[in-house]
Amino acid sequence: MKALTAAEMREVDRLTIERHGISGLQLMENAGRHVADYIRSVCAQDGLERTRRVAVLCGKGNNGGDGFVVARQLLGDQLTFEIKVYLFGAPQDLRGDAAENYKSWREAFGVTHIVHSEENLCEHLPKIENAHVIVDAIFGTGLRGPVTGPAAKVIEALNQRSANATSPRPGLIIAVDTPSGLFSDGESATGPVLHAHKTITFTAPKIGQLISRDAPCCGELIVKQIGSPLSFIEDAGKGSLRWAGADEFASLPLIRTADSHKGNFGHVLVVGGSIGKSGAAVLSGFASLCSGAGLTTVACPDVVHGTIASAHPEYMTEPLPSTGEGTIADFAARPALLKKLHEGKTAVAIGPGLGTHPETQRAIRQLVRETAVPVILDADGLNAFAGDLHQLRERESEFLAITPHPGEMARLLGVTSGEIQSDRLRIATEAAKRANAHVLLKGFHTVLAAPDGRVFVNTTGGPELAKGGSGDVLTGVLAALTAQFGTRDWLRVLALGAYLHGSAATQMSDWQDPSGQLASAVASVIPLARHKLLEEIGFLA
Repeated sequence: MKALTAAEMREVDRLTIERHGISGLQLMENAGRHVADYIRSVCAQDGLERTRRVAVLCGKGNNGGDGFVVARQLLGDQLTFEIKVYLFGAPQDLRGDAAENYKSWREAFGVTHIVHSEENLCEHLPKIENAHVIVDAIFGTGLRGPVTGPAAKVIEALNQRSANATSPRPGLIIAVDTPSGLFSDGESATGPVLHAHKTITFTAPKIGQLISRDAPCCGELIVKQIGSPLSFIEDAGKGSLRWAGADEFASLPLIRTADSHKGNFGHVLVVGGSIGKSGAAVLSGFASLCSGAGLTTVACPDVVHGTIASAHPEYMTEPLPSTGEGTIADFAARPALLKKLHEGKTAVAIGPGLGTHPETQRAIRQLVRETAVPVILDADGLNAFAGDLHQLRERESEFLAITPHPGEMARLLGVTSGEIQSDRLRIATEAAKRANAHVLLKGFHTVLAAPDGRVFVNTTGGPELAKGGSGDVLTGVLAALTAQFGTRDWLRVLALGAYLHGSAATQMSDWQDPSGQLASAVASVIPLARHKLLEEIGFLA
């Protein structure tokens, strides 16, 4: 779905109220209920018979109104909650729907603690920090200037206590719609921004939650629908930026027919490996198998062929002549071998573990030039074009996807990694146009850009993927999905690959710490991630 600016989000709300007959008060009720339901589900999972302390921090705008709904929804729940509401502002300053929900909270015998000064905040801060769950509903998507006063102080205190949401103390921090202090339209914040563990936003993600410098403050981004038709989002959103949510993939043929056979799902060729880096080729080949390719062949230097061939019996292998350093040799004198490699393939992945030997780099460049089917270029495949991004335009295939991490993109463009990270969206979109290729710029909130200017941002995955081999797995996933679904809607297919890769890693975190997750284990969970996707988009009961 499209990512929206704050003004576009207001327009969606207006259209929903005027044309769809849902009041602003009902939209607020729906939003608060989603957050309360999430808190219930999290607290129910701990299995402990105890009172859960919940601190709800409310501002005087509509975001604060959402917070009052959350608090009221949790009152009298079958789980025992001790609710403390803190209003950063004067009750008489509340207006409209926020004032109505403040009134409803009081009528439900809810108590509100008024925070009117920094000194007054000091009295309440110990109890806020002692909560099991902290609900941030101080400032929403309409914030324009920096957060100041007591609100700024509570944000700074919570960020320090939680070590920017990396410490188990104080408790689970949930941002309602957006973390307080974050600007919705992508600008860098000029004041403190609360670091949340989870952000539950409504209707559509906001641009600043996806691509701004402060986007990591959102933690895990969860999008909930509260009553606005999806058509209103598409009509109101004027930009080209889309969030790679599960609904984006419902149009792809994810369900296989009863009479399916391996010939229906393509043949992937992975060109990779070298002495000391044979595992990279193994990981890509294995990921291709786990992602549904009908057939997979791994072409590798003959000196590591035995190692790679014995790793998995399900893929085929093709030994290639090697250099004295154990990397693949130039194809210049072997046109028949190159033709054999291409024969019958529907997607080619080039790069994992190939090394940077000059002769190998010549072989890579020749492969890219002369391959007619879609190409996924990663790792050492990208290093063969360091400083020469424009050379990627000189190729036979209409379809090329490059998958650099920030360091590889920096080498391609001859700049620093810091420059890449400072404006990831612009860098990816400009590189896609310059190379006439699809660009998947890896990292936190991976950016996927097409040559025609369309862009997806994927938010699945996280620290689980901060491990060698993760990129090799992604390469295999992308090649396998390309082989299955083709290139008619290739940007969406590539976005699906990033989505499944990150989703698989996140699912593993449900039963183990992300620090020790292996790339090969993530690949093995891809089928489970695909199954979960089918459930989310309603294809499975």
